[in-house]
Amino acid sequence: MSRREERQRRIVDSFEEFRQAVAAALGNAAREHRLAAEEHARGIFEAMLRGQGIDRALADPLLARAMRDGLFDQQVAQAMLDRVEAFRQWSEHGPDQLAALVGAVADGPASWPHEAWLGTPGTADGSEGVPELWRIGTGTVPSAPEPRGFPVAVPMLDHAHLHVASTHTSRVAAEGMVENLLLRVLGHFQPGLVHVHVWDVGQLTGALPGLYPLTRAGLLTVHDPARLHELLDELSDHIRRVHTGVLVEGHQSVGAAGGRRTEPWRVAVLFGNRRPLKEEHQQQLQRVARNGLAAGIQLVVVDIPVTVNSPIETVTVADDLTARCTMTGDNVVVALDPPFPRTLVPRACAIIAEEREARRTRLSTFEDLLPDRLWLENSSAGVVAPVGFREGEPVHVALGDTSPHALIGGPSGSGKTNFLYAMLGSLAARYAPDELELYLLDFKEGVSFAQFAPGRKDPTWLPHARLVGVNVNTDREFGVALLVFLADEMRRRADAAKQHEVTKLEQLREEDPRGHWPRIVAVIDEFQYLFAERDQVTAQATQLLEDVARRGRSQGIHLVLSSQDVSGIEGFWGKSAIFEQFTVRIALPKARRVLAEPHNDAAVELPRWHAVVNHESGVRPGNEVARVPDATRKGTIDALQVELHRRRPPELAEPILFDGSKVPALQSLADFRALEPGVPAPTVLLGQVIDVAGSAAKVRFARTPGRNVAVIGSLAGDASAVLAGAALSLARQHGPTDARFTLACLTEDARPHADRLAKQLRGEGHDVTELGMEGIRELVDTVAGGISASMTGEAGAPLQPHYLVVYAVDAAHALLEAKNAARVSGVDSLRTVLRHGPENRTHVLGWWRGAQRLKNSLSPGVYDDIGAWVAFDVQGKELLAFGPDQVLSWSPRPRRGLFFDRFEHSRPQVVIPFDTGEEA
Repeated sequence: MSRREERQRRIVDSFEEFRQAVAAALGNAAREHRLAAEEHARGIFEAMLRGQGIDRALADPLLARAMRDGLFDQQVAQAMLDRVEAFRQWSEHGPDQLAALVGAVADGPASWPHEAWLGTPGTADGSEGVPELWRIGTGTVPSAPEPRGFPVAVPMLDHAHLHVASTHTSRVAAEGMVENLLLRVLGHFQPGLVHVHVWDVGQLTGALPGLYPLTRAGLLTVHDPARLHELLDELSDHIRRVHTGVLVEGHQSVGAAGGRRTEPWRVAVLFGNRRPLKEEHQQQLQRVARNGLAAGIQLVVVDIPVTVNSPIETVTVADDLTARCTMTGDNVVVALDPPFPRTLVPRACAIIAEEREARRTRLSTFEDLLPDRLWLENSSAGVVAPVGFREGEPVHVALGDTSPHALIGGPSGSGKTNFLYAMLGSLAARYAPDELELYLLDFKEGVSFAQFAPGRKDPTWLPHARLVGVNVNTDREFGVALLVFLADEMRRRADAAKQHEVTKLEQLREEDPRGHWPRIVAVIDEFQYLFAERDQVTAQATQLLEDVARRGRSQGIHLVLSSQDVSGIEGFWGKSAIFEQFTVRIALPKARRVLAEPHNDAAVELPRWHAVVNHESGVRPGNEVARVPDATRKGTIDALQVELHRRRPPELAEPILFDGSKVPALQSLADFRALEPGVPAPTVLLGQVIDVAGSAAKVRFARTPGRNVAVIGSLAGDASAVLAGAALSLARQHGPTDARFTLACLTEDARPHADRLAKQLRGEGHDVTELGMEGIRELVDTVAGGISASMTGEAGAPLQPHYLVVYAVDAAHALLEAKNAARVSGVDSLRTVLRHGPENRTHVLGWWRGAQRLKNSLSPGVYDDIGAWVAFDVQGKELLAFGPDQVLSWSPRPRRGLFFDRFEHSRPQVVIPFDTGEEA
C-alpha cells in the first residue's frame, strides 16, 4: 500500500471514529431529552390529577385516555391510594365533625327534627344570636368507598340570600324544601319577629298553602303576580327606613347591633318560571339583594335567573329529587328532607298566629321593657332601649351619632313623666353605670326626678344618676351650669380624642380602654324655662345649647329636652342649628310643634298612654305609635332602682342633688369639710353657688387691700346666714387661740342670729367678743388705732387675725359721724379699718341694709375697699357702682343672693345662703 493510500485510510478511519462519537453523543442527548420529557409529563399529569381529583379525572375523556397509557401508572396508582386514605379519614371523622358543626351553629328548630318543635311557638328574640345555618337535608359523597350521611344546612337571614333552581319534575320538592326552611325560621323566633312575603309569577294563591294561617296575624302577605314592583318598592322603603332610623349607632347591620332585635326580618319568597324578570324588576331586585341583608331582608328566589352582588347560596334540585348546593360542592349529593306532615303544618302556623295575636293584644307592663339580664349592653356606639310597644313588639328610642338628641313634647296630663320614667328605667336596666351616666334636671316646681337621689324615706338612688336637680323653678342659672358642665366635658373628651388621633367616642374607647368614657344623657324637663326671659341667662343658655347639640354627638353626649309647651320658645326655635340636631322626636297626646308640622299631626288624636316615636326629625314616614306602660306605680321603676342600687359598684358616689326648695347645710358641704387650719390666706365660704358640683362661693382673705365682705339688703335672716357661714368657715381654719372674733350686733332683729353664731364659735374654743351699739365707736377707733400703729411700725401692732362681724353697720352711721377731740369721726375710723385692715390681718364681714348705705360707709367714689359682696333684696341698677354691667339683669328672688368678687370674677354669680345649724 502506497503512502498516499495509507494517509487516505487514516483520514477515513478518523472521520468514522468522529461520526460514531457524534452519533453516540446525539443518542445520549435524545435519551436524556425523552426521559426529561416523560418526567415533565408525569409532573404535569400529577398536578392536573391532584388539582381536579381522581374522580373528575376519570370523568374527563382526555385525562381518562392518558391514564390508560402505562407512562402514568405510578401516578394513577398513588392517587388511588391517596384517595382511599383520604376517604378512610373522612369516613371515620368527617360526617361526625360536620354533624357537630351544624349542631353548634344551627341549634333548636334550625336543625332539630320537626317532632321536637313543630307546633310550639318560638321563644328566641335575637339577643342570643341568630343560627348561622338552617338544615335542608342529608348529604353523602357517592364516590366514597363507604358513603356516610351527614346533615347539610345553608346560611340564611343575616348571612346570605337563597337561590333555588329546579326542573318541572323537581319543582314540588323545591317548594317543600322552601316551606321547611320557612317553618324552621318561624318556629325558632318569637311570633312577630319574622314576616313572610310570597310572590308567585304564575298564580294568585296556591304557593306554600300550609303557611296561610299566618295571614290573619299579619305574618304572611301574598302579593299579586302582576304587581312585583309593589313588593320590591315596599322592601326598598323598608331598607331606607332601617338605615335612617335604626342603624344609628354606627353598626353595619341590624344584626350587628347586639341586644334584642329591634326590627323583624322580612323573608321575601319569589317563585318564577325559569324566565328572566323584566329589566327594571331585575335591577330593583339586585338593589334589594345588595342592601337587604343589613336591613333584615332575606330573599328566597325560586326558578328565577339572578345575578346579584351579595352573598347568595344556590341549591339545585335535579329530576331525581336530589340536590347539590354551593355550600357543599358538586361532589356531595343532598337528599332533601321530606316535607313536614301536611296535617301538622297549618296547625303549627295557626298556633304561631294565635301566639302573635295574644302578644299584640296583651297589655304590656313596665317589666316587659326590662331585659332578662341587667347591664349586659355596650354603649360604645350609642344607647338603644324600648319605651313602649306596638302590636306587642317593642318600640325603641336610640341615641347615637346619627340621632344624637331627643325632643319630647306633651301638655300637662299627657304622660310625659311616665314616658321619662319608662325611658330612663329601660336605659338603666341595659347599661351599667360605667356605660351610661344620667344628668337629670326638672324645671318649674317639679320633683319628677327626686326619687333617683337618696331621700329620707328611700335611701336608695339610681346608680347611673350623677346629678339630680329638682324644684328648679326660679334657678335658671342651674340649667346654664349643667350646660357649662356638659360643654367642659365635651371639650375634655375632644382633647383626649385628638391625643389618640380619633374623632368619635367609639374610637376613643377602643384606643383608651382604661379611660372612663361612658355615654352621657342629660334630661332637662320643662327646658323652656331656660329661655323664659330676654336676659343674659337666655343668651348664655342658647349659645351653650347650640354648642353641645352640634358637637356633643361625636363625644357621646346626648340631650333629651322635654316640655309641656314648646310653641313659645323664641330663643330655641329661632336657632335652626340647634333644632336640626334633635332628630328624635317624641310626641305625647295633643302635643304640637314637636313633629314636623303641618304635615304630621299624628299626636293630635293619640289616646292616653301612647306616644309617637320618630327618629326622622318628625316627618310622617318615621312615625311609630307606641303604647307606653305604667312606670309610675309602686313596684315599677322604684323596685328597679332598689335592685340596681344593690348591684352598684361599692366605690360609686351618690349623685349630687340640687333641690331648689331646700337650704344647703354648711356642715355637709364638701368645700367646708375640706377646710383645715394652717393656711396663710383663709377661705371664706359665703353660700352655695348654683353649679353642678354644688360648690361654695369663696373669697380668699389674703393680706391685700379690699379683702372684706359686704352683705347688702334688708333681710336679716339671709344676711345673718351669709355672715355665719363666713365666720364658721374662718373658724375652721384657725386653732382655738389663733384668731379673734368680734361680733357687733347693731339691730335687734339680728340679735338671735348673732347670739347663735357666738355660741357656735365659742363651742369651737375661739375667743369671741360681743358688743352692741354702745361699743361700736370704741371698737372702730381701737382697731383703726392699732392698724395705724402697725403701719408706722410701733410696738404692739396687731398680728393675730381679727375678724369683725358687724350686723347692720349702717345703723351706727349717725353715731359714727361724730368727731373726737382729734377731729376724727367714727366713719373715718371705719374707713381706715376697711382700707388698711386686710393688710394687717383684720377683715370686716359686714351687713349693710342697702346699697346707698354701704356707699355712705366708704370714701366718696372709692368702692374697692369692699372686694366681695352678696346682695339680696336689691335691684341690679343699685349695684352698678360695685360690679359689672351684668348686675343690671339681677332681680331679687327669695333665698337667693347675687355674689361678686371684683378681684376674681368677670361676672356675678347667684348663691344660696347656708343653713349653719345650731352646732358648728
